[in-house]
Formats: sequence, structure tokens, C-alpha cells
Amino acid sequence: MVVGAFPIAKLLYLGVRQLSKPVANRIKAGARRSEFFKNYICLPPAQLYHWIEMRTKMRIMGFKGATIKPLNEEAAAELGAELVGEAIIFLIGGGCMVLEYSRQAANSRRKEEELNETIKDLQTQIAELSLTTETLDAQLREVNRLLLSLPTPSTK
Repeated sequence: MVVGAFPIAKLLYLGVRQLSKPVANRIKAGARRSEFFKNYICLPPAQLYHWIEMRTKMRIMGFKGATIKPLNEEAAAELGAELVGEAIIFLIGGGCMVLEYSRQAANSRRKEEELNETIKDLQTQIAELSLTTETLDAQLREVNRLLLSLPTPSTK
């Protein structure tokens, strides 16, 4: 069953990603139109991303003290909107995966509880059968004792 769940999860993820793209595109369009959204939501992560990326590239190439110029506002707004859109797609996909995991865990827990209940019922039945066997064994011993205690007919 676990093997069959992975293609469904992949298909679900692709579906969510396809549905999330229009949401991300609307966010990008909103970033272009709204100054508040552009200045406070899109620009800071874009500038941070640019700074980290350029700093990493400079260190890889061996330039340790190079200053990094910030992106112009238009490029930063575009990059920030792209980052926010991808983050939303990632969060929605991650949320779907968490929900699928919790659903699978609940199914597994339910099956385990059913198995434990079945084991408990079987143990109860075994105990009852053991008690019945002991009772019948005691009755059989009593019958044998009574048979042995009967007077034997004399043979002439």
C-alpha cells in the first residue's frame, strides 16, 4: 500500500503546484501594482537573497572584501515577487504533504488499534478455552475416580 501512495502523492503535488501557479502570478501582479506590497513584502527578501547569492559567489571566486550593490527597485520587485510566489507554492505543497502524512499516520494508528483489539479478543478466547479445558479435565478426573471406586462385579 505504501508503494501505491507515492504516485498519488506526486500527482497530488503536481496538481497543487499547477493550482498554486495562478495564485503566485496574482501575487506577482499585486507586487507590481501595490507600493506597500512591493516595498515591504517583495523588496526585503529579494535584496537579502541577492546579497547572500552575490556574497557566496564572491567567496567562491576568492573576493573576500568586495562590496555588493543592491538590486535596482524593478529587478528587486520582480525577484521578490518570484520568491514570494515560489514560497507560497512550496508552502501549499508542503501543507499537502503534511496532511497526507497525518492521514497515513491516522490510518496506520487505526489499523494498529484494530489489530490490538483482535489480539485482545483472541487472548480472552484462549483464556476462556483454557478455563473450559481445565473444567472438563477436572470433571473427567472425577468421573474416572468414581469409576474406579465402584465395586467390581465378582466373576463366578
